[in-house]
Amino acid sequence: MSRLEELIEAMCPDGVEYKMLKDISIMQRGTAVTKKDLKIGDIPVISGGKDPAYYCDKYNREGETITIAGSGASAGYVQYWNMPIWVCDAFSIKAIDNNYTKYLFYCLTNIQEYIYGTKKGSGVPHVYISSIDKVKIPVPPIAIQEEIVRILDSYTELKTKLISELTSELEARRKQYEYYRDELFGKDCDEMINRCLKNNIKVITLEELGKFTRGKRFVRNDIKEEGVPCIHYGDLYTYFGVSAKKTKCFLDKELSKKMRFAHKGDVVIVQAGENDMDIGIGVAWMGDEDVVVHDACYIFEHNINPKYISYYLRTNIYHLQIKKYVSIGKICSISAQGIGKALIPIPSLEEQQRIVDILEKYDVIYKGISIEIQAEIEAIQKQYDYYRDKLLTFKGKN
Repeated sequence: MSRLEELIEAMCPDGVEYKMLKDISIMQRGTAVTKKDLKIGDIPVISGGKDPAYYCDKYNREGETITIAGSGASAGYVQYWNMPIWVCDAFSIKAIDNNYTKYLFYCLTNIQEYIYGTKKGSGVPHVYISSIDKVKIPVPPIAIQEEIVRILDSYTELKTKLISELTSELEARRKQYEYYRDELFGKDCDEMINRCLKNNIKVITLEELGKFTRGKRFVRNDIKEEGVPCIHYGDLYTYFGVSAKKTKCFLDKELSKKMRFAHKGDVVIVQAGENDMDIGIGVAWMGDEDVVVHDACYIFEHNINPKYISYYLRTNIYHLQIKKYVSIGKICSISAQGIGKALIPIPSLEEQQRIVDILEKYDVIYKGISIEIQAEIEAIQKQYDYYRDKLLTFKGKN
């Protein structure tokens, strides 16, 4: 029998009482503040996201504190702190009556999905104290709470270590893949040009190679589950790879008549994004049906291997060239003229295909490893969730 089982047998053999969250904790709304109201410091400002909004020099909570993000996409996210913090667009929870705040934190993470489900609001979603203050929490004696926290702290440390190791391995594989890809073209422009001169390979700009046409605007509400296939700019970051034959989004047939289309063999290049790192990547459209293109993308028509171009648009050498033409803001963007100034080597079609074949093999290997590692990470998380749930499930006292 484990120590926890012994404690339960000795202290609460007939079960434990379940109490409402508001009856075993102090729940307080945060205090709104902006960056200009505070000086920069090292105290986290907890707002609507999963990470601190910024850091300041004052605090309004200290010691053990649970925070629940108040608004935005991450509204409802549960975190534990044991340091001074400033709670802003969030609310805090501290255990009372000889209960353990860390134990309460684990109970709340065990119902994280339920808390997310209490979001309200059609625009920016919010989670309120009143949404969760009546949640029932099992309240065993403090000695049992402490033992559960000790076990879960140990599990959490092990889980974090294993996931960190797997994530590091995945990152190493990604860098290895990118290294081999970049080696095929050159580490920088000088190396690429010298290599091309030596091998009698032409180097031209993208604007010399082909024609850029901007797509036309449609919004997320226009997207259907079936109809005319379309490419939304966000999908170049989250869905598409180097090439595609089908889309996950569609437009109504009537609306599509007002749109612009990419044809088979065209490369669709994204021109806007939340940061300047991936702007300018593309997807080679290989579908037999023409595809509608969003206005935050360019349709690039050319006469060489489309996959060769798409792979090149992911290289470090290409992004180093276009970076200076990216307009930085809340939404970053780049013009067709900026993309068009990038140099690209044009070997024979046979050599282009050879490079594509090599990179496709690397793709298959990397994606296979990535899937395996992600599956391992998910399995570790599921196992952790299972044991946490078991530890926090008690027989209710009659």
